[in-house]
Amino acid sequence: MLPAVNRLALLRKIRAALVLVALLSFRAFAAAPAESFDVVVYSGVPCGFAAAVAAARDGASVLLIEPTKHVGGLNTSGLNTAETEHMLKWTFGGIAREFYERLGKRLGKDGPAYYFPSGEAEKVFTEMLAEAKVPVRFGARVEKVTKDGARIRSISLSDGSTVAAKVFVDAGYEGDLMARAGVGYSWGRESRAEFGESKAGISFDPPRKAATVDEQGKLLPGISGWARDFKEGDGDRKVMNYNWRLCLSNDPKTRAPIPPPAHYDRARFRLLENWLREMSAAGKAVKLTDILDLYNHAPGRKEVNNKQAAIISIGHFGGQFDYPDADYATRERIVADHTDYTLGLLHFLAGDASVPEKLRAEMQQWGLHKEEFADNGNWPYQIYVREARRMRGAFVVRQQDVTEDRRKPDAIAVGSHFVDSHHVQRLAVSPTEFLNEGRIWLDGFAYQIPYRALTPKPGECANLLVPGAASYTHVAFCTYRLESTWMMGGHAAGTAAAMAAREGRAVQQLDIAALQARLRAQKQVIDFLPGQPEKFVHEQKKK
Repeated sequence: MLPAVNRLALLRKIRAALVLVALLSFRAFAAAPAESFDVVVYSGVPCGFAAAVAAARDGASVLLIEPTKHVGGLNTSGLNTAETEHMLKWTFGGIAREFYERLGKRLGKDGPAYYFPSGEAEKVFTEMLAEAKVPVRFGARVEKVTKDGARIRSISLSDGSTVAAKVFVDAGYEGDLMARAGVGYSWGRESRAEFGESKAGISFDPPRKAATVDEQGKLLPGISGWARDFKEGDGDRKVMNYNWRLCLSNDPKTRAPIPPPAHYDRARFRLLENWLREMSAAGKAVKLTDILDLYNHAPGRKEVNNKQAAIISIGHFGGQFDYPDADYATRERIVADHTDYTLGLLHFLAGDASVPEKLRAEMQQWGLHKEEFADNGNWPYQIYVREARRMRGAFVVRQQDVTEDRRKPDAIAVGSHFVDSHHVQRLAVSPTEFLNEGRIWLDGFAYQIPYRALTPKPGECANLLVPGAASYTHVAFCTYRLESTWMMGGHAAGTAAAMAAREGRAVQQLDIAALQARLRAQKQVIDFLPGQPEKFVHEQKKK
């Protein structure tokens, strides 16, 4: 028998060897793809929901990855409209039309429901995914993309898993999978010269009167610079503003208190204070609706949006600049800052002594709606990212493609929303005047969305479709960035992904006529319909 000391040493060596074998086995297991699918869809926003359902219905095995805890994107985070008030209804088809029709039945309506509560929308998203047998992996973000030449082999997620697929679909607002796959992209605004777009680049609103500097002559918070340092028509790396799309109630039965911000900075609202003083001196009363857009999109509640005509609203001008290409930690800080800004504004309006008494009383009657986002303190799950990255794909859709050259041989859907960009930034004209900058409002036309706008350049990636951060200029993207239109793009991408997986082809090499035939059979609207209007006329212009 070995001496006790030797036996102990031997046991230690055996234990160390077993630990090493276990560690190596774990690493080998972790490095290998745990699961493989025909199609993996990244992001459960409406675009990704439609892509996953379409691919599954077409026979593909599908995994949907959603970084948050809820599917539905902004349609389950306070944006409770299909935007039909700004679009041609005949362009709605396929999975998008089915979604609104099923939502209508749930709400007891005869026909599609184009206005709806977030919670009811989430139930329909969830039901349709379950019926299509699409598993959803919640709370996982893409960290790394592994490629073999121009093909994605697998993606590594923040939960430690690795997923492989024949074809991937990036449906997210930010284009995170696309970016990590080495696909070319841009963000911000092109200059007018780059694509010959008349509405591109920096664009000034008329000046408004209010003090823009503090006692030391420094620009007030929320003002990005001096207008004299900017030139209309120039491009930049700035996207339109973001905001929380809140759901409010003034009914004591459904009203929850609006919490104070974690970090309140009254200086953020000095410009608003100065403007309110100017209005009071001019004898003009300010109402809450002069600052906030309050929509009656769902019964018993008010949907709150950034008011574009306002001097200051819940759009956090300048707070969004670094978001599109930022890492996840930076984005989380930006989102938290938007929360502080939004709660700070509501807190200021309800209680600051500089706010007129009637306006304060009006704000004080509102609270968060108890029936929405109950598992999140009645606060929406996602911030309203109107635009972030945009792919530079096989074809770039320009202003001319949505207003003039509107027919495309590889059409996979029809868009029709007007060109709508919220403001980008606020600039000082002088110490007593400022202007808001970046607004675009251009009539909408029916236009065919080309399949090439969803595909990367062939040499960059052969098995990725990008219906979320699609290949558009900033101006043209303002017609595409609607959840209903994104759903149409997602439907086409899901069907195309299933075809590419089944046929073993690059997404750029699909038979377009065959794809279009499948989409028509699925009731997706991809053609101009005889007798239907091609220009959207806003109701305000009819009156």
